[in-house]
Amino acid sequence: MKNRWSRRILGTAVAIFVCLLGSTLASGQEQQEKPLLAEQVFKNVQVLRGMSVKEFMDTMGFFAASLNANCTTCHGQDSGGTWDSYASDKIPQKQTARKMIIMMNSINQGNFGGKQALTCYSCHRFGRIPKLVPDLTTQYGDAPDEDPEEILAQAPGQPTPDQVLDKYYKAIGGYDKLASITSITAKGTWQGYEDTEQHALELYAKAPDERTTVVNDRGALTTNTYDGVNGWTAAPITDTPVTLLALGGSDLDNIKVDAELSFPARIKQSLTDLRVGTPYEIDGKDVTILQGYSPAKSPVKLYFDTDSGLLVRMVRYTTSRVGRQPTRFDYSDYRDVKGIKMPFFWLTTWVDGRSKTQLTDVQLSVPIDPAKFGKPADPGATKQ
Repeated sequence: MKNRWSRRILGTAVAIFVCLLGSTLASGQEQQEKPLLAEQVFKNVQVLRGMSVKEFMDTMGFFAASLNANCTTCHGQDSGGTWDSYASDKIPQKQTARKMIIMMNSINQGNFGGKQALTCYSCHRFGRIPKLVPDLTTQYGDAPDEDPEEILAQAPGQPTPDQVLDKYYKAIGGYDKLASITSITAKGTWQGYEDTEQHALELYAKAPDERTTVVNDRGALTTNTYDGVNGWTAAPITDTPVTLLALGGSDLDNIKVDAELSFPARIKQSLTDLRVGTPYEIDGKDVTILQGYSPAKSPVKLYFDTDSGLLVRMVRYTTSRVGRQPTRFDYSDYRDVKGIKMPFFWLTTWVDGRSKTQLTDVQLSVPIDPAKFGKPADPGATKQ
């Protein structure tokens, strides 16, 4: 299942590396496409109705992270067959899961005014202090590097957000150079979780917030696109029976953030309420955490190497009805491209898998056909 889910994160993974900036905001006049709802695609959806297909699958990932489980835990061994097999209620755990969701929602509504003060993760992965958000290092058995809690206020004695960003801009080539870049095209490889092969990757980005990524698996294309208003994912093999999905809710908010943060000089415009947290370490190195909020008020954390000023990590969150889950991007292999330092490698980690992206060629400020940012064609693959 992780291989199946791993492709959906590609468009997100490649976004932040682009160290450029744009000029003209999207007009916003285009109407947002409504995403398909879970009950329109899947059979026997009872409790989790009214959410998009993508959020529905995100929710399945949250369950897996909270219970250290997989699809077969609730859907049985037959869940690897047709998608209709997931609708069966033969497995008692599935009925129990529905009851637990209702119980959790009742506790939050009755005691916390509807705020997500309790999630599946709080009880099933209980420690000395109950947690709401899955810890990726626990899930993947990594060295302890737990993502810190949401930064609620500027930490005393720490640099200001402006000071952190000024150091970052200087480290990667200077704000003026970033502001002069209008587009990027890139080629490289992408490798999914437990995938033994590397697949050809193409990336197209246009300032300030358009982005498309394409992975070619022997002619089968996986495309992720954001045109400044709408976002889509298209793949012949996806985590749903639908081969072309319009994004909505938290997923649309995230792809918008990813596209805008492709242009670092727009950080202040893209994220609100910037603040710096307490000192932190990654692999024994001091880092400075700058946190802001997306348009939908979801936290986004940028981790900068305290010595070099380079961006080494980003963490942002997908909000579902049952809880918030992190997606982490770890950047390395910085190289010079026309006087601007850009990460050519990043590891993406989320509750459903991991992927590796390696760039080999990057071109800046070159013309890009506007059609690259249009709605992808439906691959029309056979449903699984």
